[in-house]
Amino acid sequence: MSLFELEKTLSFDEYIATFDVERVAKVHNFVDWLAQYQGGLVHNPWGEVNPDLEIVTDGFDAAQVRRDNLVAYLLPRLGRAKVFVVAEAVGYQGGRFSGIAITCERMLLDKHKTIRAKDVTPIRLERTSSPTSSLLKGTQQKDGFNEPTDTVVWSAIVEKGIDPYDTLLWNIFPFHPHKEDNPLTNRTPTDREQQLGWEYTKRLLDLHIELGGVEPLVLAVGQKSADTMGTFGLSAIGLRHPANGGANLYRQGFAEAVDTCLK
Repeated sequence: MSLFELEKTLSFDEYIATFDVERVAKVHNFVDWLAQYQGGLVHNPWGEVNPDLEIVTDGFDAAQVRRDNLVAYLLPRLGRAKVFVVAEAVGYQGGRFSGIAITCERMLLDKHKTIRAKDVTPIRLERTSSPTSSLLKGTQQKDGFNEPTDTVVWSAIVEKGIDPYDTLLWNIFPFHPHKEDNPLTNRTPTDREQQLGWEYTKRLLDLHIELGGVEPLVLAVGQKSADTMGTFGLSAIGLRHPANGGANLYRQGFAEAVDTCLK
């Protein structure tokens, strides 16, 4: 039995118990803080549930599942990661249902074509999108959501030979902004939302340092993300956004930034 197969047998609680109690408490506090946010035309994955789109059964709280997913993702990375990759906002095909930035459900379920579940966490995490919702496409019902940008960002990490646990993925506005009357859409966060989101991003960076980390190399998914962080005094290298034919340029920029800055 491989180490991954062995660790998959651990429950969430058993896995969390392998970490220092103080570390766990700080990460839980951060995630609980995230869960408190509410905003117009914004879905908070860690604090809200849409029964039209998500699993609703006795004993299953989709928001709690996403909180657990994020805690399990952050625990081994905060204080360790050398690279932070930061996008603009949570997307409906990615963190909206997985609870983890720039990460889609198929990665969690080990149903992704290139990214393995063990790259995300050593334990298998759960989906929250409903396999019976009529608002989801057939493949989404069967295998969960897949997000093209998430695929490019993760693939660039793996192809470069970087340990996925040495990277941490995040969004400046860490919630899902959507268009009116259509929760399965994405919209650009407003200036006010970006400013609000910066408070969460700054706290995450501070927590990383508190837990023994060094100042990370911050890479932005798209120049707009880099410019936004720059307005708050955080220097980030802007990479070509993978959308609209930019996947190869993103991979190239990622590799060059890592080679230049992590020597």
